[in-house]
Amino acid sequence: MAKETIHAYCPLCISHCGCIATVEDGRLLKLEADPEHPTGKGFCIKGKSAPEQVESPERLLYPMKRTAPRDAIDPGWQRISWDEALEITAQNLQRLAGESGAESVAFSVTTPSGTAVGDAMPWMFRLINAFGSPNTVWTTHVCNWHKDFTPQLTVGTDNGMPDYANTGCIIHWGFNPTTTWPAQAQAANAAIKHGAKLIVVDPRRSGLANKADLWLRLRPGTDGALMLGIAAELLRNDWYDQGFIRDWSNGPFLVCADNGRFLDAQLLGAGRTGYVAWDSSRQQPIHYDTVSRSFEHDKVEPALFGEYPIATCEGEITCRPAFSHYAALCRDYPPERVEALTGVPAEQVREAARLMHQSGPVSFYAWAGLAQSDNATQTSRALSLLYSLTGDLDAPGGNVTFTKPALNNVMGLELMSAQQRKRALGVDAHPLGPHQNGWITTRELYPAITEGNPYQVRGLFAFGSNLLTSRPRPDQGEAALARLDFYVHCDLHHNPMSRFADLLLPVASPWERSGLMAGFAISQEADARLQLRSPLVPAQGEARAEQWIIFELAKRLGLGEHFFDGDVEAGLRHLLAPSGVSLEQLRQQPQGVQLPLPLHYRKYKTRGFNTPSGRVEIYSEQLLDAGQSPLPDYVAPANSPQHAGRYPLHLTSAKWIPYCHSQYRDIPRLRRLLPEPLVEIHPATAAARQIADGDEVVLSSPAGQMRARARYNPELLAEVVCAHYGWWSWNDSAKGDANFAALIDNRVADPISGSLPLRSGQCEIRALEAHG
Repeated sequence: MAKETIHAYCPLCISHCGCIATVEDGRLLKLEADPEHPTGKGFCIKGKSAPEQVESPERLLYPMKRTAPRDAIDPGWQRISWDEALEITAQNLQRLAGESGAESVAFSVTTPSGTAVGDAMPWMFRLINAFGSPNTVWTTHVCNWHKDFTPQLTVGTDNGMPDYANTGCIIHWGFNPTTTWPAQAQAANAAIKHGAKLIVVDPRRSGLANKADLWLRLRPGTDGALMLGIAAELLRNDWYDQGFIRDWSNGPFLVCADNGRFLDAQLLGAGRTGYVAWDSSRQQPIHYDTVSRSFEHDKVEPALFGEYPIATCEGEITCRPAFSHYAALCRDYPPERVEALTGVPAEQVREAARLMHQSGPVSFYAWAGLAQSDNATQTSRALSLLYSLTGDLDAPGGNVTFTKPALNNVMGLELMSAQQRKRALGVDAHPLGPHQNGWITTRELYPAITEGNPYQVRGLFAFGSNLLTSRPRPDQGEAALARLDFYVHCDLHHNPMSRFADLLLPVASPWERSGLMAGFAISQEADARLQLRSPLVPAQGEARAEQWIIFELAKRLGLGEHFFDGDVEAGLRHLLAPSGVSLEQLRQQPQGVQLPLPLHYRKYKTRGFNTPSGRVEIYSEQLLDAGQSPLPDYVAPANSPQHAGRYPLHLTSAKWIPYCHSQYRDIPRLRRLLPEPLVEIHPATAAARQIADGDEVVLSSPAGQMRARARYNPELLAEVVCAHYGWWSWNDSAKGDANFAALIDNRVADPISGSLPLRSGQCEIRALEAHG
């Protein structure tokens, strides 16, 4: 058969880079960039290794059943048919649900940002919701929650995407797109070439930080203090959009001194509801109605500062505008104090504010660097408020929401009752966190399995997860997995977690199954593209697409009516229906269909913000009601070194280009590039511990140890070390001695989201063998 070239996109990470595949005789020969695709300007080494991924001898190819006890060295895997595997799965899930409730079965779903699980993820959650389990360990609390959900507390939506084509100043905060989102790195590079300034905030100088006009090198976990300090400089110099804050935030609304809550307009009488501001022109309180989103008079001058005695039906109440509370918080973080807390020189704090003021419009992107600490939610809030000061929300050159092709939502949230969702582990402690959606953390899952606290979780169904390398305390994870009554694991390969499974279900690689992308994120042109990725080659062995596994299992669970009676193509047609594009059109145009979707800026001017006030929430009563600060107070990481003299170094982690999380270390092409886990250390710090560049070292923390290879990095702060995340063993043994997650304690977590401190810990480091 002649060679064939096929248009596709790479689903291995969130970048979804456009590509062209070369196929011959049912084999994938190569993938290369598709320069005509909005995300195809380049192609990373992981995508280029796709042929090796497809033909890896380490792949799972057949359904397998455990025949030996979990504590046996050899699980005694026995090949079985798909029919038997699905019947065993359905019978056991139904048995556990019947005996202990659907909540006794937990699910685990890996990240769509660094794996190809996004092809089937909406259907996974539909299965979970239809089954009735409120307990899914997803990655959101240490990944996208703080950029996609926490901002809803402030601006009513996610952070949006930089309008790179029109921006004047880009801020990348805790985000290295060169490693994690190549298409966005290319968009940022194009903006820089057209004159945009770049500020990068990261403990390491990596990727685009090497091109930055200003690199802010901070101690891990101190981002909130830096945000407040930059905001203080904007406020001190009047470098903020006062009109936007006055007209489109709750900053003017009065807060009572006695209870810290907004002054209720009902206390002014006359049947009013809503908020109250102080009108500087009339020198009197003025009512703001949230229904009409307007003040009671046309021309008003709402005060942002000051203290005012307000006469109410309950007596005089002293009040201040919400914005003045935020400004006072910021004033507590002058540049010199910020330098002491973060390690960022005071002059650089001032320069960051100057660049933002002089080089706008400002746009930003922040990700995992801010999401993996025990103060992640308030840090996210601090960034949202800092950015709100620019007035560039949803404005040309700012952070915008592009228009995407419309799809039907098949997640199936309506299939689970509100009462059952309230059974989610940890939801009472985290009512504003992911738990409200049934997305729990291992911090709640592990004791529910091992201790029955607050109730017994007995079963687990995992889609591609590797919790033992991606979450703290793998020792607790191993103990929990060993206690399960029934555990099914779907994956392409074995991993440390899968060895505890009762059943292994082999998943087709993304190149052997279809996928659908409605929008490619980085621009309006990219987001208006709808593309079907058809299978490029036949599946190896008896591996099956996750969609097929889900639909077939749903039938056996008696849930077929929610899954088109097992017809995957019918489900895909339903998904596509609102787009106006047929499945046949997509198959005829494998490079994707470009839809004529318009971009509208400043949408809030017609519909307000999706918040309680209809405005940007400078001051959050939602957080106050949940027992948290209504302002983004900075709290130092609980595991920072000042709390433990035995572990004097700040510990953070990073991803390196050859790998995504814990994947691909079995791919020779990639393993040759990075054969061992690394830890970066400042030469002076290493010399004080007699560690040479290239030495084998052991990192230790209050939680555990990790083995790695030392690499000097003179651009780190001397008190910071950065270790490679995602490894399990040093020499590919069963022993997890190179596991970064073993260093991290889960006793502390973000009180709102449950985020865990994967990037803000403490440690000590020593050479494995002392030098003579």
